[in-house]
Formats: sequence, structure tokens, C-alpha cells
Amino acid sequence: MSEPVLNSIVPTKYWHALDDGRIQCDVCPRECRMHEGQRGLCFVRARQDDQIVLTTYGRSSGFCVDPIEKKPLNHFLPGSSVLSFGTAGCNLTCLFCQNWDISKSREIDTLADAASPEMIARAARELGCRSVAFTYNDPVIFMEYAIDVAIACRALGIKTVAVTAGYICPEPRVEFYRYMDAANVDLKGFTEEFYRNVCGGRLEAVLDTLVYLKRETNVWFEITNLLIPGVNDTETELEEMTQWVMANLGPDVPIHFTAFHPDWKMMDRPRTPESTLSLARRIAVKNGLHYAYTGNVHDEPGGSTYCHGCGGRLIGRDWYQMTQWNLTPDGHCRSCGALCAGVFDGPPGDWGAKRLPVQLRDFAPA
Repeated sequence: MSEPVLNSIVPTKYWHALDDGRIQCDVCPRECRMHEGQRGLCFVRARQDDQIVLTTYGRSSGFCVDPIEKKPLNHFLPGSSVLSFGTAGCNLTCLFCQNWDISKSREIDTLADAASPEMIARAARELGCRSVAFTYNDPVIFMEYAIDVAIACRALGIKTVAVTAGYICPEPRVEFYRYMDAANVDLKGFTEEFYRNVCGGRLEAVLDTLVYLKRETNVWFEITNLLIPGVNDTETELEEMTQWVMANLGPDVPIHFTAFHPDWKMMDRPRTPESTLSLARRIAVKNGLHYAYTGNVHDEPGGSTYCHGCGGRLIGRDWYQMTQWNLTPDGHCRSCGALCAGVFDGPPGDWGAKRLPVQLRDFAPA
């Protein structure tokens, strides 16, 4: 038998009717209010037949097997491979978007691949992936599809990862993260002005998500901060951000400072100097964070993991290639015995830096 044809339009439950006849979407703090036939800013949630529906269920912009470190997650099953995919649209309007061809897409042709949750889980298992990642655009906006994929993955022992901006309301947040095993949350800056003018959102909502993940869930999560020259990279902002992380999330949440490259509507800014990334890393460590990384640049020391007990190198990384491993199977330093925070399960994987595009139709039942 062949894989059943999916209906890409499915009903959702996080919305309510307004007195003026519009319906408000309650998934994210943007609170889009729609008349019949209108779509939210994310493009994929729309009003149809007096309810809010998801219009991209079962549709993807493409699938690829990546190293888990590319998400980036450095403390979640290191060295393993992850089956990555996204859909289209986004609930933020970041001027610097590095995946704008997907997240800003308003064309259904972007969604070239169709796959049921069960097909995705099966493909991950057959490809040897330890996890499936919802990435390229934010899974919050296609949460019904992401949750169903996560359920199918759990049935086969596959973990799931959300790569997200964390821009979600409290009630759907509880349901969404109930099914996630790990997340990388993009903390884009640390001022309300930056979020309002550059991202079209609110910083407070993202901070609420980070605190929720730390205090109310068992989800392993790491933070990414893309540093844009002259926009969100001052020493003052880096000091305030890392001090907030230390005070509210503790020393064991890894943070990745990654390099910006000109893209989308921010072509007038230069690439981030390596010196800025190194400074951010030093500030984070000075303020008590155990695990701070540099990304999008070739910096083996900045990409490696060090023991907070003895200072020895625990995991060496050259880009996405692992060069050193000094952890016990349960995540302790082989030299001093200190525990390295993270999700470790035996020896590291050996996927390396490979990137493998895949066609999900190859994994449909015969």
C-alpha cells in the first residue's frame, strides 16, 4: 500500500472569537485577528469556516540529515545525526533573517515535500538518526504537525528537537514542549527596542519561555545569540544578557554566540568580527556560565567544551567534526569527575560534518 494522501488543512484549538466578528489566534503574542479568509502574519495559520486552521500540515520545504551540533546543540547526544525539516512562514519579521527564502515564503511551491508524521519517524530510524529537528522556520507556527511528528517519533525511540525563537503564548507553550526532548532558543538581542524595531516582537515573551523551560520542564535547551555589528553587540548588552542568564537559568545552560552575515533586509551591515564573538564568550564565562561557544566561524577553541571543574577540554570540535572526547558514558569528566551538563547516552556518535539531503517519498511503504 502507498502512504495516504494528507489533508494539509487541519483545525486548531488556540483561538477565540472577538465581539467585532473577528477571530484571534492565541498561539503567539502577536495575537493576529482575522476576518474570514484572512491569514495571520505567519502565513500558515488562517481563518476558514469560522475557525483558525493550519494550512501546511504534512508539507515541508525539504529534509536533510545534519550533525546535531548544527542546530546548534553541543550537549545533546554529541556526534549524532538529526533529520531536519521545516515548513514555510514565521511569526517574527527579523530584518536579518538567515533563512528568509523559507521563513518569509508566501508560495506553496516552497512546500515541495509531503510526509506524514509516521513516515518522518520511519525515515529517521532507517537513516540512523537519533532525533528529528523542526528547524529552518519556527515550529511554533506549525505546532499541530510538529506535535504529531514528535508522538510518532517517540513510538520508535526517536527524540525531537525544536529550533525556535521562543515566541509563543503560555497555554500552547505547555502543550508544545510536553512533546519536545530538546530545544535551541534564539535569544536575538537583549533590549525591547531591538525586538520591536528589528524583529517585530517582544523580548519579555522570549524570556518567559526560557524561564518556563528551565523551571517547569525537563527539556534540554541551549541558547543562540546572533551578534550583528552595531546593532546588538555592545559590551553592555552582552553583560546584561549573560548576567540575566546566570541569575535566571543558572550556569549550565549553554549559549552560542554566532556570526552574522548580510542577508534579507540587512545587507548594509558587515560580517561579525571573530573578536566580537570571542569577547562575548569571555564575558559569558566571566559572569559564571560554564558553557559558552562561538559559531559560524572557524574557531576550534570557541567550539569546544571545557570542564567547569578542572578546565580540561572535554569535547574538541573543528567546525562540526569531533576531534576529542574526554567524557565518561554518563557525562563526567575523565580527569576530575565533574559532571558536564547535557544529555549523554554512551559513546559519542560518528556522523561528523556530513550533510545529506533526502527525499521522504523514498521511505513510503511499498
